[in-house]
Amino acid sequence: MTGSQRISIGDPDARIALARWGADDSRKPPALLLHGTGFVAEVWDDVARELAQDYTVYALDRRGHGDSHKPEASCYHFQDFADDVCRVVEALDLTGIYGIGHSAGATDLLLAAKLMPRRFARLFVIEPTVMDPRAARPDGLSDFGKSAVQGVLRRQAEFESADVAFQRYRAAPAFAKWTEISLRAYIKHGFAQQDDGRVRLLCTPEIESAVLLPIFEAIEQVYRGDARGNPFASLSEIQCPVRVAVTEQSWPVYKEMASRAVALLPAASQWHFEGVGHTVAQEAPERVLRALTAFAAEAD
Repeated sequence: MTGSQRISIGDPDARIALARWGADDSRKPPALLLHGTGFVAEVWDDVARELAQDYTVYALDRRGHGDSHKPEASCYHFQDFADDVCRVVEALDLTGIYGIGHSAGATDLLLAAKLMPRRFARLFVIEPTVMDPRAARPDGLSDFGKSAVQGVLRRQAEFESADVAFQRYRAAPAFAKWTEISLRAYIKHGFAQQDDGRVRLLCTPEIESAVLLPIFEAIEQVYRGDARGNPFASLSEIQCPVRVAVTEQSWPVYKEMASRAVALLPAASQWHFEGVGHTVAQEAPERVLRALTAFAAEAD
């Protein structure tokens, strides 16, 4: 097992920060990992350290997160995130990629694989955020959706210290089952140290709210996208093998969106994680690793 190194690509105003496990001159094939909303690259550490035995592993801080660039609120549509993935793939000249993504990060990979079909060998996506473009509704976001998007603005963004933040998150139900390694990695890389010793979220509540707006629009089938249009119809053009995973204890809407993905993808298979929730890679990384190994063996 090996630790990670921090690298980045692009100019400061459009920088994408990454963590890399393994040497950059390795002849091992690349694995590219994408986290979900609110997190950072290193939340994959439990999984990535083991994968690094067979792959050179890269994980992104998605735009708005960690050390990556944080554009204005209108620049967090699905295609924007996919474009960032394509920039990374081109800058690092990655081929034969094993793409592994969670939630909205899984959607980034799906869209990037459509844009760069010759670069990806296979995709393992855990509960991707997907709208069925054939069932779009003309009305806008529901009151529930609006409340969810606005509700994150009340999230506590600053803590007295990293230790206080860790204890507060450890006590929260959403993080209670995370491994020690993954939660400490999130606190270390997801917060900025202040001069007075306090720590502050890098993906601020304001950024997370902007990120969540297109997500909830997709959930509720009202997403219209940016000027380039709704991207979800293009999922039917993905050529590489895709495995779509769901978890037993996640919200029903995650399973519904996974079903939408399976219906759109031409060659998708399915996987079910029993007894765990939406953040399975942080709750039960050993089970994710077994699933990844099994899929690679079948796809090769």
